[in-house]
Amino acid sequence: GLWGLVNNAGIMGAPAPTDWLDIEHFREPIEVNLIGLINVTINMLPLIKKAKGRIVNVSSVGGCLAFSGGGYFPSKFGVEGFNDSLRRDMKAFGVKVCCIRPGLFKTGLSNPAKIMKEKEVIWNKLPPDIKKQYGEEYFQKDAAKKEKLSKVCLNKDISPVVQCMEHALTSLHPRAHYVVGQDAKLFWNPLSRMPAIIQDFLLLRNRVELAVSHAK
Repeated sequence: GLWGLVNNAGIMGAPAPTDWLDIEHFREPIEVNLIGLINVTINMLPLIKKAKGRIVNVSSVGGCLAFSGGGYFPSKFGVEGFNDSLRRDMKAFGVKVCCIRPGLFKTGLSNPAKIMKEKEVIWNKLPPDIKKQYGEEYFQKDAAKKEKLSKVCLNKDISPVVQCMEHALTSLHPRAHYVVGQDAKLFWNPLSRMPAIIQDFLLLRNRVELAVSHAK
């Protein structure tokens, strides 16, 4: 058998407004983050069941609160749904299934320079009418806001995530969900439980005002 499976592979994709994107921008993160995770899991299940082992799925605070466009957040919402159904299906076999929800950590996935470069490529290909709606200065202003948010929220030490993985694999009584990172515990996770009107108010305060909103 196999005692432990940790599904940690993931990509960000392009976190951009939905009307900037085509279906391929959504397909890639969903294929990797969700379909890939499901595929690995179902192929390993016979070995995990034999050992009465553990499955640890790394989701994200973005699996319960979508604060940007693109395929990353739908993929992580899917991971949360798959994780919950799998946990209940496996109880009868003595297999424990855990979900880890990290906040914003300093990794290759969250590299601000890489993300903004990908968004810039998309921005440069947008039709003129879309650019006009957003305003020619939108991209620069958005980059500045994202950089400010990153400085406030980004966790530099990834060891708490690793510690959660270790606890989920070795503890006699692992938790169903692990929320990791100060930003996740103090802001994203509590916000995900609040009414939509409060979520929208707080999240939209970090958005750049569009040129179209001034049109008469």
